[in-house]
Amino acid sequence: MNRRYLLFGFGAAAIGGSLPLVRWFRHRFTPLPEFEMLADPKGFRKIAGGEFSLSGNVFSGIGEDRKAAHELPLDAVRRNICGSLFGSSSGNTDVVPIASFSDFYCPFCRVQTKRLGELERELNGEVQVTWHELPLLGDASLLAARAALAADRQNAYVQFQERLLSSPFRANDAYLAALSEAIGVNHDRLISDMNSPEVTQQIRESAALAKTFGFVGTPAMVVGRTVIQGEVSDAVLRKLVDLERTENWIDAC
Repeated sequence: MNRRYLLFGFGAAAIGGSLPLVRWFRHRFTPLPEFEMLADPKGFRKIAGGEFSLSGNVFSGIGEDRKAAHELPLDAVRRNICGSLFGSSSGNTDVVPIASFSDFYCPFCRVQTKRLGELERELNGEVQVTWHELPLLGDASLLAARAALAADRQNAYVQFQERLLSSPFRANDAYLAALSEAIGVNHDRLISDMNSPEVTQQIRESAALAKTFGFVGTPAMVVGRTVIQGEVSDAVLRKLVDLERTENWIDAC
């Protein structure tokens, strides 16, 4: 029986079979990695992903933010770990929440962002992604992180990231004005949000979460109660979403 499915799946892929059929085949036969329960925070488990960019200083080179690195809100994050991870979806058992941690200059993060954006659109209402920025690669990373989070406040995080795939990020006003027009966001609000204390606090909370879960680079993810360091395939991600839907992920909260 398994051999017949295998031959059929390869045949469908070879002749350009429909994407849903090929995806079903991969989903059906992709094994889940082994889980390891975390001693802290309790209730969460982890799997190892693939490649990732190594960590640096999340507040590297930015005056006041460098000081903020020593004042991460670790206690507040621990008291409300799922709220910090998943935002508004933290108590919603009708969706599988995903917290994505990325740095714009990490090449593997671009793959993860694209994959998660497609998954959220496809499984409309079943998956909700919360975007966290870990600007580990210097000043330019931090400025790009601020712009990405500002775009997210206008529901344009994925569009922002996709647009920047074709050109390097630049922090000058002319570039940001053109970028705002291209992705359909308000330029003045984007600039205001980039420089707001709320966006600074988001970055600090994401850094505190990364420290809590022991992330040593990007990308990283938390899918329900499953923690992942490194890149994972689309098939593994989808199987995890299914598993978190059938298991009670909210128990970890």
